[in-house]
Amino acid sequence: MANTKSAIKRVRRISRQTIVNKSRKNRFRKAIKKMNVLLEKGNKKEALGFLPKLNSELMKIAKTGIIKRQNASRNISRITKKINNL
Repeated sequence: MANTKSAIKRVRRISRQTIVNKSRKNRFRKAIKKMNVLLEKGNKKEALGFLPKLNSELMKIAKTGIIKRQNASRNISRITKKINNL
């Protein structure tokens, strides 16, 4: 267990930040799942409408360091390819 005052504060801060990170990652996963559902239905118009929102969500998550920028870019690229193939 932490035995200095600063270490105790740090443990509290990390636990708060863990909650924030989990909620952000959950939003990211939900956005990906929603897009996959739209793609499975073959609904190109709705998928194109949701793409900018998904892009924004992924870049916000990448900016905070929860996922890497390359990971976000790769996901966007793959989803865009799938939309174009519909």
